[in-house]
Amino acid sequence: MKSYFLAGAGALLLGACVGTPTPLPETTALERASQPTGPYRTLAYEDPFRGYERHQPSGPGSWRGVNEQQQGGHH
Repeated sequence: MKSYFLAGAGALLLGACVGTPTPLPETTALERASQPTGPYRTLAYEDPFRGYERHQPSGPGSWRGVNEQQQGGHH
């Protein structure tokens, strides 16, 4: 219990020794970037399924036929 108290007191003491806080970043540049005007390219909608082809399962084939296809028809 004492060690928690000492750790907390140490953190408070170190925090009190810190100088002036760092200033916040300038936000005007961020505001300019969020404006819709300017030399920005326009983004057009692209269909995520463009070029998609539907495939139907053909069912299980015989193992012998599949193996022969993989081997090139050689025994």
